[in-house]
Amino acid sequence: MTSVTIEPAHPGRWLALMGVGLGVLMATLDVSIVNLALPTLVEIFRTNFATIQWIALGYALVLTTLLLSAARLGDMISKKKVYLAGLALFTLASLLCGLSPGVGWLIGFRALQGLGAVMAQALGVAIVTEVFPVRERGRALGAIGGIVSVGLALGPPLGGLLIGYLGWRSIFLVNVPLGLVALTVISRKVPSLPPGESGQRFDLIGTLIVFLTLGCYTTAMTWGQERGFGDPIILALLAGAGLGFLVLLKVEARLSQPMIDRSIFDDTLFSLNLIMGFLCFVTLGGFFIIPFILQLGMGYPTEQVGLLMMTVPILMGLIAPWAGGLSDRWGPRWISLAGLVWLALGCLTISTLTVGTPWWGYVLRVAPLGIGMGMFQSPNNSAIMGAVPRHRLGLASGFLSLSRTLGQTTGLPLIGALFTLQMMSAWAPGTGAGGINQAPPEALLYGVQQTYRLVSLIILAAIVLAVFSIRIDRRRKALKTGSKPSE
Repeated sequence: MTSVTIEPAHPGRWLALMGVGLGVLMATLDVSIVNLALPTLVEIFRTNFATIQWIALGYALVLTTLLLSAARLGDMISKKKVYLAGLALFTLASLLCGLSPGVGWLIGFRALQGLGAVMAQALGVAIVTEVFPVRERGRALGAIGGIVSVGLALGPPLGGLLIGYLGWRSIFLVNVPLGLVALTVISRKVPSLPPGESGQRFDLIGTLIVFLTLGCYTTAMTWGQERGFGDPIILALLAGAGLGFLVLLKVEARLSQPMIDRSIFDDTLFSLNLIMGFLCFVTLGGFFIIPFILQLGMGYPTEQVGLLMMTVPILMGLIAPWAGGLSDRWGPRWISLAGLVWLALGCLTISTLTVGTPWWGYVLRVAPLGIGMGMFQSPNNSAIMGAVPRHRLGLASGFLSLSRTLGQTTGLPLIGALFTLQMMSAWAPGTGAGGINQAPPEALLYGVQQTYRLVSLIILAAIVLAVFSIRIDRRRKALKTGSKPSE
């Protein structure tokens, strides 16, 4: 009988989940609260938008570009040690952010915060996967998905209260007590989780190439929103990212211990699940246009817009643990496919929003999006983490986080560009110079209607991949049992 590394009934596994969950909650709260605070920080520091956006951009760039490197370190050293180091650094950087004397200091400390976050986010899912037995994995990962949704939902209202009553520094200082509790729980309840293989070496060359490649890509996708994607600098950055990817493949193929072990992609199902996750987060990354529609197109006040925007993350948080439990019982394939169908339905229902849609009509139209994302994410994560050996769990967790961040980074400018083109096509010629704030409500709603009909095609592509993965999974199981696969 094959032995397992962690006892299936590990007594501290649920407390370990709580500790990891606190780290996840800190990270998601931080992102949503900081985004809400940016207009306030522009006034406090008497700066401009081009400068203040680096408070969010610096964090995101460090997080995205170093994910795989942190994941590799976890596989080499110890997932617990690297996670604790990242959480401690994130907590310290949060304190420094709250004490920042100026905007330059705040940007620098936010980058330091991103360095701590990358070590924690790259390995959180891997720790949960290793601590929990297979029969409880979907439920545990579903709980993590629920915590992410809670953080996203609580961020805007909590940020508003903290800024209004305690000032902007409190949005960073709130992480300090949470971080100390998480550090205590994880250090005591998470097992040591030693590396799966001894004698591993860190791939410094690969790390530098990944950093430069993803740095070019994420910078192009963020700067392109303002400069335009036809700008020579943006085109040069995208060309640099493509060249860096080719160089990375060539360099990594020659190394005996590469950071990116391409054999991990020999499993077709692993690759398909990563692509499906990427496509879903491309769709979710474009949800940023909805507040503009609610406020400028449908006339809702800012306070009500904040409440309405909680619909999707709340439903995600409610559905994700339930979907994870279902995937434990029935397997992840059909549950994630059902989630994709709900996502496609949500895109189509959002495309029916009109100027006169009441608040409850908006809730009903976006609800399938929250249900679908909740149903898809936990089973898909479980399928990805269950497809790799123990000594590659950290790397798989890193790729999982990378698919999410790259999807959001890609989706925001892509869907933003689609929305702008569709909106401008409905705007009378010669009246488009004033920007989105001067667009008539009818043009705004036409833009979102047409955009989400196009976005539904992205989810349709993910559905095709999900059906294909089900067929592959059936054939594999048939080969193991010696039976003929059912069609």
